[in-house]
Amino acid sequence: MEIKANKQRWMILITVVSAIFMSTLDGSIVNVALPTMSAELNVSMASVGWVVTSFLITIVATILIFGRLGDIKGKAKIFKFGVVVFTLGSLLCGLTDSLPMLVLARVIQAVGAAATMGTNQGIITQVFPASERGRALGILGTAVALGAMAGPPLGGIIVSAIGWEYIFLINVPIGIIVFILTIKIFPKSTTALDEKFDGKGAFLFAAATVLLFAALVQGQITGYNNPIMISAFIISAISFLMFIWVEINNRLPLLYFKIFSNSLFTISIICAFISFIVISASNIILPFYFQNALKLSPAVTGIFMMVSPIVLSVVAPSSGYLSDKIGSEILTLFGLIFTSLGLLLISTLNETSSVLILTTYIAVMAIGNGMFQSPNNSLVMSTVTKDKLGIAGSINALIRNLGMVVGTSLSTMLLYSKMSEKAGYRVIDYVKGRDDIFIYGMKFVYISAAVLCAFGAVITALRYYSSKKI
Repeated sequence: MEIKANKQRWMILITVVSAIFMSTLDGSIVNVALPTMSAELNVSMASVGWVVTSFLITIVATILIFGRLGDIKGKAKIFKFGVVVFTLGSLLCGLTDSLPMLVLARVIQAVGAAATMGTNQGIITQVFPASERGRALGILGTAVALGAMAGPPLGGIIVSAIGWEYIFLINVPIGIIVFILTIKIFPKSTTALDEKFDGKGAFLFAAATVLLFAALVQGQITGYNNPIMISAFIISAISFLMFIWVEINNRLPLLYFKIFSNSLFTISIICAFISFIVISASNIILPFYFQNALKLSPAVTGIFMMVSPIVLSVVAPSSGYLSDKIGSEILTLFGLIFTSLGLLLISTLNETSSVLILTTYIAVMAIGNGMFQSPNNSLVMSTVTKDKLGIAGSINALIRNLGMVVGTSLSTMLLYSKMSEKAGYRVIDYVKGRDDIFIYGMKFVYISAAVLCAFGAVITALRYYSSKKI
């Protein structure tokens, strides 16, 4: 093993968790800054969405690549590379003043984030003995969920206090500290596998994901009947089918498809995918609701959006502890039910709703998410053999980021579609003086998210019922 359990394992965990929290945070921290960015960079609400989606698309396209490179070259080496690239990307994000350069810097930042995300669970698995591994992975899972949820409130405070550039620049000193710690406490990696990297699979998967989600996002601006968008969807589908064929026939594939033959693993992964779709959909819509419909400042928006991470930080560790006592499946079921209920409640709000009622509804949704995340992570990692823990961790991270990019892309697509329907003409931005148009679109997004989450609860209930009959 490249990294063995040692007395510094908890310090290694803190270092890994710091990097992953920072990377996950940056997937959502810009959400609350989007209205400000849109105004200061003089671009539409639809165009500025690229700041979020370019980051998530790049992670999805490259995370499996770095997971596999970690197995071949050494997980610690790839993790360190990721920290350096992420920190450099953060610096470039904070120094730019144009949308194209900001998007490019976000892509660089995301490459670094993917390198850390693709190797972190493997590092922890190797550092910790079996008796402590579940606890360590639970802490990592909680940090990931907190990072995703804490982004909007933290972003709101930073944007109001010192400007949107600093939501990126704040990563630079943290990244430097994390890199120094990896040099000091990560054992030197001397082993490398003499195995061939699946270059064809990597290229096809990257092409499929980038073309699909880029077309979904850009299609909101140009229209989905645009020949370039149609071509992108077709090439994406062909690339993905070719990827599956290459992986099935490869002795050392990028993605080990046989792992999905375990039904418990597959259902847990599907439910994780659903949960991150709906939470990301909410995270991208809520800042616009707070700032445009309720006319609150970014700082006040950030304060109200702190409800989710605060609730999550209390519920997630408790649900992780409870899962050891009563089992994970019942907790994931109730978690999805509560999340569905919270989403449905938020769909009833309008431009005159009380923020107290709104925060109560957000708390219900956060309780559900907190009940779901840690037990579901435990289910995913407990369904595979020890030699497949790294693969399971990479797939779990891929699905999480895939859920975030799908949630962001589909929610904005649905929002603008319904806003256009209400307005009677094509809409790709907030229509000033017509809050009712936004509320109409927002209601549809939240109802759709609630239905999708309820579907996840149904398949979880069927799985739980089946396991009790055996």
